Amino acid sequence: MESKIMVVAAMGDCVHVAGINRFMNLAEQTGWKVIYLGPAVPVKEISKTARDNKADLVAVSYRLTPENGEKLFGELAEEMDDLYRTGVRFAFGGTPPLAAKAEKFPLFEKVFSGGEKPEIVLSYLRGEIQGADKNFIPPQKTVERIMWKQPYPIIRHHFGLPTMEASLEGIKQISESGVLDVISLGIDQDAQENFFHPERQNPASRGAGGVPVRSKSDYEMLYQASRIGNYPLMRTYSGTDDFINLAEMYIETINIAWCAIPLFWFNQMDGRGPWDLEGSIIEHQKVMRWYGERDIPVELNEPHHWGMRDAPDVIFAVSAYLAAYNAKHNGVKNYIAQLMFNSPPDQSDANDLAKMAAILELIHPLEDDNFTIWKQTRTGLLSYPVDEAEAMGHLAASIYLQMALKPHIVHVVGHSEAHHAATGSDVIQAAKIASRAIENAILGAPDLLADAWVQDRKRKIVNEAGVTLQAIRNLATDKGTDPFTSPTVLSRAVKVGILDAPQLRNNPFALGKIRTRIRNGACVAVDEAQNPLDEKTRLKEWL
Repeated sequence: MESKIMVVAAMGDCVHVAGINRFMNLAEQTGWKVIYLGPAVPVKEISKTARDNKADLVAVSYRLTPENGEKLFGELAEEMDDLYRTGVRFAFGGTPPLAAKAEKFPLFEKVFSGGEKPEIVLSYLRGEIQGADKNFIPPQKTVERIMWKQPYPIIRHHFGLPTMEASLEGIKQISESGVLDVISLGIDQDAQENFFHPERQNPASRGAGGVPVRSKSDYEMLYQASRIGNYPLMRTYSGTDDFINLAEMYIETINIAWCAIPLFWFNQMDGRGPWDLEGSIIEHQKVMRWYGERDIPVELNEPHHWGMRDAPDVIFAVSAYLAAYNAKHNGVKNYIAQLMFNSPPDQSDANDLAKMAAILELIHPLEDDNFTIWKQTRTGLLSYPVDEAEAMGHLAASIYLQMALKPHIVHVVGHSEAHHAATGSDVIQAAKIASRAIENAILGAPDLLADAWVQDRKRKIVNEAGVTLQAIRNLATDKGTDPFTSPTVLSRAVKVGILDAPQLRNNPFALGKIRTRIRNGACVAVDEAQNPLDEKTRLKEWL
């Protein structure tokens, strides 16, 4: 298909071209053939170039005095009137005062004032938005939204306040701002565990940890509050009991973007649900199959739960592999691999990258025509300082680091996390900080994964993970059993300590005897003398 032709120039006496250069780069990404005339171009020269090259679109900018700009707009409209009447399109970009002047001229089908998000500019350039179309609604399914927004990741943030009223207002505020692609609805613990059991709910804990949703209509109201602005997708916890009943309701009420459920957690082992470990694994696998049958993406929010309990890097990586493996073998077609950085928070950035690269190397062979992996990165829940300015710095630095993995989804964890639950304003601010870091990285970041230490550490984690996985295989007594999907084998792997974490000590479902320390930025298992312990030594009983 022949490329359309765009003529681009900063007109008149304007020499400011940073904005129009970014517009031009986005145009080239979407297949336009761009003829760039540069700064301070006379109207006559723009006209001649457009005519000589049979331009489909003329994009001009001006960033000086609004009164002078208005005169130039009139000159351009007069000079280009015949082209305008034959269907040539015109767009303008400049400062807000100049954009306000430009909007008075019918010549310009689209006026940009500098605050537009890249995905909106891309949609215009792809022809999805015509002129000042206020009715454009971005895709309402996860994979389609990811594809629409490329090369930028979709942005997600957790949100839920202790009252319905505050949550509804916050969702409206966030949606209108257009900063998020996905609102992750945070609901309180009673809603996660006891939604269908009012008799088990505790009135004193209402709103503890999120929105106190207590009826189907509550979810419907929350979703309707998001039907403005950029129409963000919505998702929420998959719950800790009555999983399928909740899943059915989520589809009906919030058009749930994807399911997020762990493999080993949200049960009696971590005190967040009524099921024992083996029983919860069985139930979680059922949920994966249920969503997979409906072609709804599934995320297993698994490895960071080990990391937040100070498990070594190798167990973090092994649990990520087991999560992806179970998703695939339970019929999930689109799998969202969650990669939470800073878990535990004291490890180095280099080790964080190595660990995540190791996970991606481990799970990549699982991909095929029926199983696609989408990368989702996020900042560690426990890593934020209390000081707001420091927390903002940490957020920006963490997001920039994550971009080395080229994520499809960035889950922004707000800078207020260590101090208070994010308000609507906090979410908007955090998303803007993250978006700036993302844009900087996409414009051209160094290849942090090429670092020699990162590559060496990645190989060590992958090799060690192979040993741990072999120990789990050896637990299977029946050759016909797949040890990586068997709830009996998986729960036993935790019970005997193949999968273990220091914070599981005295837990009836786990061994809890492993010791870990940060060594050279990495989280590693150690022996009683605090010396690093490799997996062959640690697991010799099971190899």
